[in-house]
Amino acid sequence: MVNQEKQANFKKLQALLQELPWYVDEYINHKLRKLSTASLFNYCHDYKIFFNWMITEQLWNGSIKDIPLDRLENMTVLEVENFLNYLHYQLNNKELTVNRKLSALKSLFNYLQNIAETPDLKPYMNRNVMAKIEFNEVKDSMETKANKMEGKILLGDEYEKFRLFVANDFGELNKENKKLFNFYQLNKERDTAIVSLILGSGLRLSELVGIELDDIDFSKYCVRVIRKGNKEQFVYFSMTAMADLQEYLSIRKTKYQVDKSNKALFISAQIGPKGKSRRLTARSVEKLIEKYATAFGKPSLSVHKLRHSFATRYHAEINDVPKLRRQLGHSSIQTTMIYTHIKNDDLKIAVDKMDMPKEQME
Repeated sequence: MVNQEKQANFKKLQALLQELPWYVDEYINHKLRKLSTASLFNYCHDYKIFFNWMITEQLWNGSIKDIPLDRLENMTVLEVENFLNYLHYQLNNKELTVNRKLSALKSLFNYLQNIAETPDLKPYMNRNVMAKIEFNEVKDSMETKANKMEGKILLGDEYEKFRLFVANDFGELNKENKKLFNFYQLNKERDTAIVSLILGSGLRLSELVGIELDDIDFSKYCVRVIRKGNKEQFVYFSMTAMADLQEYLSIRKTKYQVDKSNKALFISAQIGPKGKSRRLTARSVEKLIEKYATAFGKPSLSVHKLRHSFATRYHAEINDVPKLRRQLGHSSIQTTMIYTHIKNDDLKIAVDKMDMPKEQME
């Protein structure tokens, strides 16, 4: 699947690598087959923060590109702990974010010590300070995370209410605003199909915007996507999503003046009289979901929260964690397990029973 956004991410990654030391470039190329360019770009962004901090703290006098391997090899535990404190207290990074940045550094240092080799088959570094650093303890249990998530996702009849709001009610609400109403009229089929597809499949944002026309199997109600780690997978979606997709496809060519060579499923509206139709970007999808969510009265909704909404509903109705894991494309089943804690009334019923007279429990 040719994906222009994927190519754009690769160019952004290459541009950022120009600012970083040679061994980071080598490490990223080593990881290129295993991780998405978006993930690797985030890694490089984290490395840039780390190297800039080193220069600010005068742990290296010179440019980022010139930071040598032996300076990393001789870093102390105290220096690394100071960097993590900087992330937490000065950049206000949460514990999970600090852990993510530490994980990126651990992966780089592990590569330099245990994988990369000099021409005489010796490691780039003999000492790895990051191996001595522990991750922050994340205090929230799965139940706590689930409870936090619960108020920010769609539950019960909210699924269909939100879909219908995008399909019709938003327009009724904004009839007096001619500019907003006209823009809505142009895009309502597309936007409804987007919302319906996420709520009916649990696709990630990157997977959604990468879909091309030929990726959809209309007979099997599934779509071919490229998941994390560049893995190809066919993902099933609901009958409602299929109906909304077909309605959108019936107007896609005429409304968006799409060239035959443009195989992207979701197309952006033309800008200006000479504007050209192009693939809808991830940021555009985020913005349209934000717009509808705010008007719906649930501003915390996002593309990712719609994915959570699907997963919660799937678990409630199917109750098959391995299948849900595959549907969502999770590499670890632990990630999927959080949905088993949302709207879990069994525990509450058990606790309530403790207060019942014995004869009522029998």
